[in-house]
Amino acid sequence: MADNDPLVLRSDQDGCCTLTLNRPEKLNALRPGSFVALREHLEAIAGDPTVHCVVLSGAGRSFCAGHDLEAIASGEHAPSRHFEAETIDVLEQLAQPTIARLHGHCFTGGLELALGCDFLVAAASTKIGDTHGQWGLVPIWGMSVRLPERVGRSMAKQLMFTSRRIDGTTAAQIGLVDRSVPDEDLDDAVAVLVAEIMANSAGTNRRVKRLIADGDDLGRTEALAHERALPYGVPEDMAERMTGA
Repeated sequence: MADNDPLVLRSDQDGCCTLTLNRPEKLNALRPGSFVALREHLEAIAGDPTVHCVVLSGAGRSFCAGHDLEAIASGEHAPSRHFEAETIDVLEQLAQPTIARLHGHCFTGGLELALGCDFLVAAASTKIGDTHGQWGLVPIWGMSVRLPERVGRSMAKQLMFTSRRIDGTTAAQIGLVDRSVPDEDLDDAVAVLVAEIMANSAGTNRRVKRLIADGDDLGRTEALAHERALPYGVPEDMAERMTGA
């Protein structure tokens, strides 16, 4: 990779946008500039009505080996104190369904980034883990919240207290990823999930994602009443789909 190559690539096809971390020679380790590039893409996607699904992937041999420790040691900084964590929040809050395509390595900061997606699909050989403890670091990008939401408090503690690495198959068994497939089937598995999502109303998907997110901040009774009030209206293509059914 040349110094002037984009740190994150964007590719669009038929309503699906793929964002690719692009430091393959560094196993896509995350530096502040990676988050600047990613934030620019996410903000553009958020306002793009032609994008109905987003896939986050990594170039080369890995999804992401984590935070670039050289960047930490050199004192390289993001534009603001919590820029990286807030960028993952932006990813999580995208209106479109999002899929993390995992292969190779998915460690620590890379896992925190992947956990910002709605779905995680992993190659069976993927090595996944939280290594904050190995380096004497403390999570600030969401690991202590999003990992327990995925696997439960006890399993999250096991993974975080031990810095244990697990493969994609084990990750699927404990619910850390939604699906694990043989390495050679990863692209097909992601493509099938994208196709299933995009066969449905993009308007419905956007509204359902918002309703589920709203439910996290409301009590059960409030969430039920909130849904019944149709706070986001009905999808633009409802009449067309109902007529064509």
